[in-house]
Order: sequence, then structure tokens, then C-alpha cells
Amino acid sequence: DDVKQIVYYTSAETSPMQRNVYSINIKTGEKKRLTNNDGTNEAIFNSTFTYFINEFSNTETPSTYTLCDNTGKIIRVLEDNQDLKSKLQLANLSKKEFVVLKTSEGVELNAWILKPQKMETNKKYPVMFCIYGGPGSQEVLDKWDYNALWYQHLASQGIIVVAVDNRGTGARGAEFRKCTYKNLGKYEAIDQIEAAKALSKFSYIDTTRIGIWGWSFGGYLSTLCLEKGSQQFKLAIAVAPVTNWRYYDSIYTERYNGLPQDNPMGYDDNSPINHTKKIKGKYLLIHGTADDNVHFQNSVELIKKLVENNKDFQTMYYPNSNHGIYTGKNTRYHLFSKMTKFILDNL
Repeated sequence: DDVKQIVYYTSAETSPMQRNVYSINIKTGEKKRLTNNDGTNEAIFNSTFTYFINEFSNTETPSTYTLCDNTGKIIRVLEDNQDLKSKLQLANLSKKEFVVLKTSEGVELNAWILKPQKMETNKKYPVMFCIYGGPGSQEVLDKWDYNALWYQHLASQGIIVVAVDNRGTGARGAEFRKCTYKNLGKYEAIDQIEAAKALSKFSYIDTTRIGIWGWSFGGYLSTLCLEKGSQQFKLAIAVAPVTNWRYYDSIYTERYNGLPQDNPMGYDDNSPINHTKKIKGKYLLIHGTADDNVHFQNSVELIKKLVENNKDFQTMYYPNSNHGIYTGKNTRYHLFSKMTKFILDNL
């Protein structure tokens, strides 16, 4: 607000897993917290900075929308999503537990764990990692997750679902975020593999039955983890993965890896296409043939290497689907049914 000399911003200062909206007066330095809900708040202000719409959610609360004035006072509830909340309460869903996992290097990684509703004493359960892990991102947030119901379904089938934020992700400070520079994928994979090892501290987890899945950067990372962490991961699912950093768009890749001619090791050592010999577990590769973000070439070239190294794997391609894989009738249902069956059959 240029007139009042006030900056409005969102901050994770209370917790890396939460977001709140604040204001600060540039002249006086006076700071105010405008939202007080525990979870994730995201504000959109009007052009005069007199009002904002706040979107709030947490792991148990689907998004709600309120109109607030610039002091944070709620003027009107625009959408409370009460119908969905009521249905979710009837479903008696499992609750995410936030934990910290420490690696052998002493790196502390934020994580959440989603368990089956009824767990038997002395029984060990398989685990499915759900990851993204890209620069500045976060999966471990106190926020409503639109994949939440699929994860609940997996939990209802006796599978523990885990998410871990590796080095390079956001809200943990500059050093934590920037340490992956010119080695994109190296520390991310190390941390996910180390997190799988760290789960041994939980007596109810079967560390011989851990899978991992992801989409886009998450698909890239799940593939790399199956290769470099073949002792920890029994299976991986990769949807629309980058398989060679030399194939991805220069604006993104050079921002984090520099130029390929200046940093060939950073490009090649962390590209899944160069580590297919290491795969031991089950692998499902999924891609849309019209993907204009991560080009289909990535999967085709990876398949060539998998075949050359006589690796057994499964594939599923969606004709004319782009990076989001929505095109066509029944596509999303088919996609998630395919992944669910692969997990249940192999984990």
C-alpha cells in the first residue's frame, strides 16, 4: 500500500508447515498478524488494500474463503465448504501426524505420516512415499491436500502414506533451499533415501516394503530414488518425469544447474537416464503423449535405456494428454486406479 506505506505479506515464521498473513509499516516497523488460524492462509487484496479474501485450510479442513478488512477482521464468510466437511466427518478419516526425521548426516527433515485407522499390535505395515521435492516447494504443509482422499484410500488398504520435504524445499531458510544449486537432484534423492532408512525407528513400519511415487519433478525424483536407493525402495511410480536434465527447458534447468557446458557432471550424474542399471524394484512409468512441459521424449529415451539394461517395468501412456493428464473420458479415474492396483499388487 503506497499511500499508507504498509506491506502485506505471507510468512512461515510461526512454523515451516504453516502460513499466516501479516502487515508491516515501512516507516514505523510496526508488524501485525492479520490471520490467526492454525494452518495455511493465502490472501488476495483488492486494488486499494482495504479488503482481502483469505483462503484458509489445514490437513483436516478443506478450503474456506472469507472476506476480511485490512486489519484481519472477518466481514463475511464467502464459502465455508460445510457440505464437504460434513461428508468428511462421516467418513471418519485418518489424521496426518507431523514428525521430524533425522538423516545420518544430522539433517532434520519435516515429514507427515498417515496411518490406517485400525492398526494391529505387533504388525508391520508397508509404506508409500508421496513426493515432489522440487526447488522451493513443500509437500509437508498444514494444508488441505487435493490428493488427500486417494491417500486415505491407500491407508484404508493397510498402507502407511508418508511425505518428506528434502533439502532444496521451501520455508527452511536460504541455506537449506540453495544447497542443491548445480547438483539438482543429488541431495533431494539422498534425503528421501535417508528418510526411508530413518523410518526404522517406528516399530510398526516394514522397512522392506517401501514404495515411492511422484509427478513431474516428483516423478523424476521417485525414479532417481529407485535407482540410487534400490536397497530402500521396493517400487516406484513416476508420472511425467524429467529423465535427463538436458531435455528440460533452459529457463528452469539453467536457473538451478547453470549451463550444461559449465556443469556437465551436475546435469548427468543426477539424470535417471544414466542410472537405469541400478534399478532392482518394480517400476511404473506414466506419461501423456502431448505433454508440452516435460516432453514425452523423456519417457521414450528412458525406456530405451531400461530395455538396453534388460529391466522389467510397466508403462501407461495417455493419448493427447498434456502434463496434467486430464484429456479424454475417464482419464483421471483410470490413472489413479492403475497406480492403486500397481501399489497393492507389488507392495
